Amino acid sequence: MSKNTDLVIKNGIIVTASESYKADVAVKDGKITMISDGIESEGDMIVDAAGKLVLPGAIDAHVHLELPVSGTVSADSYEAGTRAAACGGTTMVFDFATQEKGMGLVEAVRGRLKHVEPQACIDYSFHVAITDLTPEVLDEFKDSIEFGVPSFKLYMVYKDMMVDDGVIADALERSKETGALIAVHAENPYLIDRRTKKLLSQGKTAPWYHYESRPEFVEVEAVRRVVYLAETLAAPLYIVHLASGEGLDAVTRARDEGFEIYAETCPQYLNFTNEVYRRDDGRYFVCSPSIKGEGSRKALWEGIKRGDISTIATDHCPFQSYEKDWGINDFTRIPNGCMGVENMYPYMLSEANKGRISFNKAVEVCSFNAAKIFGCAPQKGTIAVGSDADIVIYDPDKKFVVTKRNMHSDVDYTIWENYEMTGYPILTFSRGKLVFEEGKFTGKPGWGKFIKCFRR
Repeated sequence: MSKNTDLVIKNGIIVTASESYKADVAVKDGKITMISDGIESEGDMIVDAAGKLVLPGAIDAHVHLELPVSGTVSADSYEAGTRAAACGGTTMVFDFATQEKGMGLVEAVRGRLKHVEPQACIDYSFHVAITDLTPEVLDEFKDSIEFGVPSFKLYMVYKDMMVDDGVIADALERSKETGALIAVHAENPYLIDRRTKKLLSQGKTAPWYHYESRPEFVEVEAVRRVVYLAETLAAPLYIVHLASGEGLDAVTRARDEGFEIYAETCPQYLNFTNEVYRRDDGRYFVCSPSIKGEGSRKALWEGIKRGDISTIATDHCPFQSYEKDWGINDFTRIPNGCMGVENMYPYMLSEANKGRISFNKAVEVCSFNAAKIFGCAPQKGTIAVGSDADIVIYDPDKKFVVTKRNMHSDVDYTIWENYEMTGYPILTFSRGKLVFEEGKFTGKPGWGKFIKCFRR
């Protein structure tokens, strides 16, 4: 009998990235303290998970909450976005602190923390989006790493954000020296600009032409180029929201040759194809990179199975329907971004439940790998003694149909409307605290903590 517990989860099947087995889990002060058969306890919260799976909470390594963009701000506040995450079984998110011109890296993170701390319902960390890579900022890589933020994002697109190949090379070289990780949004802006101007001049303005302005080869060229830079400089590289099959081919080749290259993809690229842009609501699916063709969708699933896609994240950056409506007659005016933070884990687990991948693989790409790559393992990303009690109870028999009414963000629609999940999370614990129970959010703003990450 264990009396020194706050929570005991009994009779469930524990699923990690590497194994599945039946055992009980005991939690005290937010940490997992025991995993064993037949744990007995008195006066604690006891959850009978018979017939259920006991999973580590998901980690969404790519969200944009309260992001100023396209003349507006993304629709979910930190409170709304992390509330929605908790209700989908995600217990940690990585947002982006954007470094403005003349700003330091740690300064950018501290500025963002002021917004997040009172709002976050689950734990969080950051990547710094670098827009002004001065010699002083290169020197500050070490300071940011010591502060617990060792990952930096560079944009190859967007006029206000993009950097050139020389900047990327400098950042890669410095990352190799310091142990940081460079993440890159890989698309060719010059191809996009020329194609966009041509399409508009021809009166082609519908949402379909968002895809035509940035089809597969626009991403593929940029992926190949940045992968080549990383290989040449022998520096690690993380490609965010990879959407194209040929882009994945470049990642696969580099990994086969022993280079430390990681690829992330998103649920929208795994479930939908570019045909969504022909729908009446096609503007709702406008995001960058664009959703690609069926060949890419299939290739991404194969990349997950063989391990060349390391993580699933969401690029959660939704806008209200009236904001998407700005571009009904001009695709360039549609704010780029889709929702997903509440849908990622349920979708991937549903696909596992249908047999497309194993539950272990779903945990690997939705939780374990992100924790390992970005430096918060084993605190996060697994069910193990000493790890944070970020735990999801998953009912594989529960049928769940996504509608706007049963989602928990502040967005007034969902691209997942009427999608049926096979199995669904029924309980979410954040550091042992129950934050979601059978369709209802039970957490509170301010509960989430800033998690310092340290890559090894």
